[in-house]
Amino acid sequence: PNLLENKGDLDVRLGFGLCMEEQDFLRKRKKYVAAALKKILHLEEDLKEHEVPVVAITTTGGGTRSLTAMYGSLLGLQKLNLLDCISYIGGLSGTTWTMANLYEDANWSQKYLDDAIKEARKQVTKSKICCFSLDCLKYYYNDLMERAKAGHNTSFIDLWGLVIESMLHDKKDEHRLSDQRQAVDNGQNPLPIYVAINLKSSYSAQAFREWLEFTPYEVSLLKYGASIPAEHFGSEFFMGRMVKRLPETRICYMQGDYCLEGEVAYSKEEPFLSMNPYEVDTCLFAPSSTLSSALRDVLTGRPTIAQYPNFIRGFQMHSKYLESEGFSTWKGTVTQPVFHFDSLWQGIPFPKIEISEEDRENLKECYVFEDADSPRAPTVLFFPLVNDTFKKYKAPGVERSPEEMAEGKVDVSTILSPFTTREVCFSEENFDKLVKLTDYNVLNNEKLIIQALRLAVARRKQSGAI
Repeated sequence: PNLLENKGDLDVRLGFGLCMEEQDFLRKRKKYVAAALKKILHLEEDLKEHEVPVVAITTTGGGTRSLTAMYGSLLGLQKLNLLDCISYIGGLSGTTWTMANLYEDANWSQKYLDDAIKEARKQVTKSKICCFSLDCLKYYYNDLMERAKAGHNTSFIDLWGLVIESMLHDKKDEHRLSDQRQAVDNGQNPLPIYVAINLKSSYSAQAFREWLEFTPYEVSLLKYGASIPAEHFGSEFFMGRMVKRLPETRICYMQGDYCLEGEVAYSKEEPFLSMNPYEVDTCLFAPSSTLSSALRDVLTGRPTIAQYPNFIRGFQMHSKYLESEGFSTWKGTVTQPVFHFDSLWQGIPFPKIEISEEDRENLKECYVFEDADSPRAPTVLFFPLVNDTFKKYKAPGVERSPEEMAEGKVDVSTILSPFTTREVCFSEENFDKLVKLTDYNVLNNEKLIIQALRLAVARRKQSGAI
C-alpha cells in the first residue's frame, strides 16, 4: 500500500513509482541505448523498446580521489563507445562533484571528455590556500547572510559547500539542481542520481539513517515513497502541501550535503528504529566529507550537519504499512557492508556479492556477480580502485618499457598513498596517473563489460518472449 492515495492535489508526490518526467526520460534514453547496443554488439536488427536493458553506473565516495577516478572511468567507457549504453549515473561525496561539473554542459556525454578533464585537473591541482583568503571568507559570510535572509537554515555544512565551490571553480557557481534538466530532457545523457542520508536528531548516524535521492526532477525519501520537485527542496511542507516556498538552493550547497562518509554508509551496526509504524518524526540531515585530518573530525560530528525542513511532516503511515509485500519497514534503512548487500530484505532480485579472502588481499580489476537462476536479477560489474596489471602495461596488451615502469607505480592502497580521502589537492603528475589508471582498468576489461551487456539484452529478449 502507498502512504496515502495521491489524487494530484498535493505538493508531495506519494508512491514508489517513477515520476512522469523520469518515465519520459527513459523512453527517450532508450533510443540512444538501443542504437549504441546495436553497434557495439553487432546486432542485425534494431532492439524493440522492451528489449533495451537499463544500465546504471554507481560510484562510491572519497573526496578528491573519487572525483578524479570517476573522470578516468568515464573516459574509458567513452573510448569503448559505451556511454550511450548508460541510463543512470549515481554518486555520493566526491563523485557528485564530478557529476555536477559535467551536467553544467547539456551535451557532455556527446563530447570528448578531454576538455572536462583538463578543467578538473586545473581545479584539483591548484593551491587550496586561496579558498581561505580574506576575500573568500568575506564572500562566504555575505553569501551565507543572503541565504539566511531568504529563509534557509544555515550551518557549517553550508560553509563547507562554499569551500567546495571555491576548490572546484574560479568564480561563483550559479547552477542549481533543476538546471540539469536541460541535460536530460531529450535523453541525451544518463540521468544523474545524487544520494545522501537522512538522519534523525535523537539518534546517531550509526543508529538511524535513510537514503535520500536527488535527481534534476525530484528529491525523494525512498523508504516512504515521498517525493517533491527538485526546486522545492528546502521549502516547508505540512501534510503534503507547501506552506512556505524558498528560493532553490545553489548546487554548491547541495554538494556540501551530498558529501557522505563511507563508514557511515556502510556501518556494520544494526540500526535501532521505532517499532511504531505511524511515526514519521524525521528531520533531514546530511554529514560532510573531509577537508583535512583535523577538519575531518569536525565535519563528521553532529553539530555540523545540514538541516532542511522535513517534507513529509504531518503525514501518518498507512495502517497496513508493515504488511506491504516485498517491503520491510524495520529493515528499510539498513545499508549492509558493500560486499554483503542483501536486497532480499526489500524483495529485489540481486546476485550474491562475495569476494574470497584471497581476493580481498589482492583485489582484481573487475568482478562479475550474477544470479543464473534469476533472470530478473541484474548483472553487477564491480571495479575496485586497484593497481594490478597497470604496473606492467601502459595500455591493454601493450607492455611498458623499462623507462616507463615508473609511470605504472600508482599507490592507491597504502597509508602513504597520495590519494587518501584526506587529500584535497593533487600534483599534476598524480592527477594524471589516477586518471590513466582508472581509464586503463575499464579498457582492460572490455570483454567482461561486453559480455554483461550481451547477457542483459538476451535476458530482456527472453523475458519479453515469455
